[in-house]
Amino acid sequence: LGSEIATVTRQKVDQLFSAVDAYSVFIASEAKSESNSSWPFVYVSDFSQKSDKITALFGFERPALIIAPLVREEEKERWTSYVLETAPVWYQESIDNEGQNTTVEEYMDMTAAYVHQKAIVNSKEVAIPTTVSAPSLPLWQRYPLEVATNGNLTVSYDLKAVPEIADLFKISSSTHRPSIGFTRLPDTRPGTIGRNVLDSQIVQPITEDGELVGMVWLRLPWGDFFRDLHVDGIFGTIVVIRSSCEIDKDGAIVSAISYTMEGSRAEFLGELDAHDPKYDDQVVSEVIVDLNLDSEDIPTGLCVPILTLELYPTDELAAKYGTSKPMLYASVVVAIFAFTSLVFLLYDYYVGRRQRKFMDRIVRQDQIVSNVFPAAIRDRLYESGQKGSQDDALLDPLGGRGSTEGSPLADLFPETTIVFADIAGFTAWSSAREPAQVFILLETIYGAFDKHAYRHSVFKVETVGDCYVAVAGLPEPDNDHAANICKFARDCINTMKDITFKLEVTLGPDTSDLDLRVGIHR
Repeated sequence: LGSEIATVTRQKVDQLFSAVDAYSVFIASEAKSESNSSWPFVYVSDFSQKSDKITALFGFERPALIIAPLVREEEKERWTSYVLETAPVWYQESIDNEGQNTTVEEYMDMTAAYVHQKAIVNSKEVAIPTTVSAPSLPLWQRYPLEVATNGNLTVSYDLKAVPEIADLFKISSSTHRPSIGFTRLPDTRPGTIGRNVLDSQIVQPITEDGELVGMVWLRLPWGDFFRDLHVDGIFGTIVVIRSSCEIDKDGAIVSAISYTMEGSRAEFLGELDAHDPKYDDQVVSEVIVDLNLDSEDIPTGLCVPILTLELYPTDELAAKYGTSKPMLYASVVVAIFAFTSLVFLLYDYYVGRRQRKFMDRIVRQDQIVSNVFPAAIRDRLYESGQKGSQDDALLDPLGGRGSTEGSPLADLFPETTIVFADIAGFTAWSSAREPAQVFILLETIYGAFDKHAYRHSVFKVETVGDCYVAVAGLPEPDNDHAANICKFARDCINTMKDITFKLEVTLGPDTSDLDLRVGIHR
């Protein structure tokens, strides 16, 4: 169970980084196209709704996702005007999507539109113009839209004033890769008011034409992340997330955080390694975050951690499931298995070796012929090869047809229907994607089409790029060839819609805009 939890956690982390990377690419393209402007004066429409889909995909109860553009010194005055003009638009979208009772006017009264940082004046936290060196990194769009502790929104708050975020952004600026670190944030779950937890934060750079224009910031709440990974009714597993970098938090050095798994819930234990050393030999360990950044690209004095997940049992778990009987049962099973294995090995050596070689050769030959020719042609080749001995026919199913001797196997099929299907919008879509993403799309779509072809007795001819060519009525004549090809085309169109919708998260929201054009000729 421990190894499964570790493996699933690593897979979920990989999926999270992939999703955030795809989201940053989507933001860079959509923000510019929709606002018809240039960075930093852009915003993402329906940002709250789109961010909700990303965070809900990973089960976050305490989501926090931010877009922050780079604003140069000479752009700050224009930025203030842009915020006053544009903020009400996405405020209203967030209010509608998140079901808030606040009005846009109330939020605008709480907004300090100029790039600012926080200061304490007369025992009160207020916003003052930023003193951080340009360019600044003002918080722009945020999900969910929340009011800060000082009663104001954090829009236009310069995130470079936060040392932890500033360090991560320096790393991402230098590497143009995502970075991850720890941050102490309030635990917003019921019954935890006033309590802080040490969660992770991810900074994903946003680039346009190779130039850094901003970042996506995401809170990674480990308590939510581990939720539902454990089995209900099983209690007493300690989860330790160990960092390869020492974290200086308020003068204390932190290198690990710990959670306890209580059924399907994960409870934060503290900024420490909370496991019992007597269970060191029973640890299940898995590296869950390793960004593989070149140390030479990381600015001096900064560190990108490698995070390792370690799972340990507790006395409670050991008392409930600890027993010596498995060792006895295991010994008996091993003895029986060893004896049985010896018998089978002797049989295989003395009796089966020659037969196995002979059958392996036949199977390989049959696989080659089956991959090259349809079943009907394959069977005719076998029949023509039976002019010699039976063994010769098996070992040479082509019957000497590799040469130019003999008449070719050719048939006329006057009653057939051909279908040509290509992906509408594929050229524009693929030009904005990595080769691996294009491969995933085509492999998924064509694999589904092949299943439909088999079910409707349709023969696949070839695929050329985004074009799929198939025919009904051959190699076996079919009186219903036109109807079958139409059913095949209908299923392909429906499947295309389902697949592009499901792939939208990993390949970008505009994936669902792809469509299938079908042409049929009888």
